[in-house]
Amino acid sequence: MPLPALMQQIRFTAPGGPEVIALGSAPVPRPGPGQILLKVAYAGVNRPDCLQRAGAYPPPPGAPEIPGLEVAGTVAALGDGVEGWRPGDRLTALVAGGGYAEFCLVEAPLAMPIPEGLGLLEAAALPENVLTVYDNIVTRGRLARGETILIHGGASGIGSIAIQLAKALGARVLATASAGKTGFCRDLGADRAIDYNGEDFVAVVRAETGGRGADLILDMVGGDYIARNLRCLAIEGRLVQIAFLRGSVAEIDFRFLMVRRQTITGSTLRPRTLAEKQAVADAVRRDVWPLVAAGAVRPRIDRVFPLAEARAAHERMESSRHMGKIMLAMAGG
Repeated sequence: MPLPALMQQIRFTAPGGPEVIALGSAPVPRPGPGQILLKVAYAGVNRPDCLQRAGAYPPPPGAPEIPGLEVAGTVAALGDGVEGWRPGDRLTALVAGGGYAEFCLVEAPLAMPIPEGLGLLEAAALPENVLTVYDNIVTRGRLARGETILIHGGASGIGSIAIQLAKALGARVLATASAGKTGFCRDLGADRAIDYNGEDFVAVVRAETGGRGADLILDMVGGDYIARNLRCLAIEGRLVQIAFLRGSVAEIDFRFLMVRRQTITGSTLRPRTLAEKQAVADAVRRDVWPLVAAGAVRPRIDRVFPLAEARAAHERMESSRHMGKIMLAMAGG
């Protein structure tokens, strides 16, 4: 397809709040070897985008300063050495940055076909959350059929995918959320939704498991939750930390970990090498895409904002009023 000279994109004028988000024009990038130029239809909005805007999560070396970690759209051009894709093909992809723009460069190993039955909007809501959830509850967390998992932030984009994937894998799912979102978590498949303001999740998990505790906890809250997680984690239980909404510093009584032989681990996705990300993407295509096509795992869209309203999208993300994914739509998307 003929490429325009310029595109619309979002940039941050300085570290700060949503007021530093600005829409402007920039040259359309050209794909290098092994890259795909994607005409973006939709991009997902994620917490790391807000952290980057605040100056707390800079892009890794070589990544675009433009925010946006997941996209879906149509192939516009191919770099040298790219096989298996043609201009006009539709795909979704994890990117290290650049998603908040009308065109985005995609590393070919991270380009994924659109799962059967999904449109571009839903497809764009998958890569960052699905790869993060799979890597942390399957690869690192070793979730097994019949185990109990506690998922904090069950109504978030990450949490909503984690609930569905854990259920599809045969786990018993407990999820925390505010009172107005517990029904949303149950609709996703949670066996017990815990109002974290009105209930003590430690006590609820113990009661729900007959005192045994959760086999796996996926936590994005951190802070005082870390010590509380260990108190309701089973013998040989695993705590996987993926974010720190309440801070990354905590006072922990490590006797729980020692006596109950618990494991604490965690990960980030964006700074990893292309080969490491490709391994996760390959596993997701193999193990999760069939579940998506079958309807067992589907993104839940909270709201779609035009690219020009990225500030409003970030304000909604940081208000925590959303349930599911917040998305950006490009012109014509």
